[in-house]
Amino acid sequence: MTNTYYEFFCPVKVIAGKAALEHIPYELNGLAARRPMIVTDKGVRAAGLLDPVITACEESGLDIISIYDDVPPDSSTDVVGTIAAIYRKEKCDSIIAVGGGSAIDTGKAVNILVSEGGDDVAKYTGAGVLKRALKPFFVVPTTAGTGSEVTSIAVITDEAKGVKLPFTSSFLLPNAAIIDPRMTLTLPPHVTAATAMDAMTHAIESFTCMAKNPLSDAYATAAVKKVSQSLLQVMDNPKDSLGRLELAQASTMAGIAFSNSMVGLVHSLGHATGAICHLPHGLCMSLYLPYVLEFNLETIREPLGELLLYLEGPEVYAATPASRRAEASISALRILRDALYKRCKLPRTLKETGKVTEDQLDQIAGMAINDGSIMFNPKEVSLKDARAVLQRAWA
Repeated sequence: MTNTYYEFFCPVKVIAGKAALEHIPYELNGLAARRPMIVTDKGVRAAGLLDPVITACEESGLDIISIYDDVPPDSSTDVVGTIAAIYRKEKCDSIIAVGGGSAIDTGKAVNILVSEGGDDVAKYTGAGVLKRALKPFFVVPTTAGTGSEVTSIAVITDEAKGVKLPFTSSFLLPNAAIIDPRMTLTLPPHVTAATAMDAMTHAIESFTCMAKNPLSDAYATAAVKKVSQSLLQVMDNPKDSLGRLELAQASTMAGIAFSNSMVGLVHSLGHATGAICHLPHGLCMSLYLPYVLEFNLETIREPLGELLLYLEGPEVYAATPASRRAEASISALRILRDALYKRCKLPRTLKETGKVTEDQLDQIAGMAINDGSIMFNPKEVSLKDARAVLQRAWA
């Protein structure tokens, strides 16, 4: 399964490590930006995570002109319009998104409106609509999972129509992603676990799906190794800032991997389950991962077996016969999920979520089959197949 032709693109500058936040003013300066607006949510502000960002800017003589801290968990076109109006009124010239996937997606969409004009963001949906660079845009992730800081995609809900609008353009990519371990130190255990497993799933799907390529493979395997080595350590010692940095870097690497090589059935099922049962994305990823790998097993035996090296280390890899490595990889993931369940009750089956009923499985299967990610799954998936995987994931 080698692609004779592929494209790889990641123009986002990554600024990572201790005191990475203090570099924001220098980056803004380099783009002649003087009046940044911060886009974030209530939880991030309440946790005190904006303080170092604001302090760094003020010490460099930059004024944070405006802070919008009311981004909802599922951002909407109305919110985007509201923020864009404030941005214009306050004559801001750049955006710093601080938060998880929703705040980052919102920042991307606001940037479309303030750069392109108008107040209807819906007319910029789809691919290839944007034709030129947007305003300076920086992202400070506060979870280590979505990888949104290095992806060219945003999803915003149109509440009036009840649909999710996808935006995709290389112009949505931030000018820089700032990865600072201080931003994830206060993440609660269940969020730490779910977001790390989101990154793990991005990495494993991008390494086993149709559009994999040598460059995305390098990022994917590095991400798998970092999550494998650091996740349980961080769960047991939440203030471990080096471990937190490892997980944050893994999330960014997995984001680079999957935005270049796509994802598969885990994401299709996860998107559908999120839409129908309102479960967090990372939780769905962790839940479906082993069941989908078992479904794909015969098609992905070689790459999945290779992942054992990054999941379990060289000794286990060398001691496992080549013909058993793919199964051993799945079993390593199951053991990791059991360990997370023990620590924070991260569900391993649909039943354990308490939010899914068995009679919803047909609806989830139907929606998953029409999800774009399924095109890149290494094995053809019929409605019956999707339903069978859901049945296995049920209990």
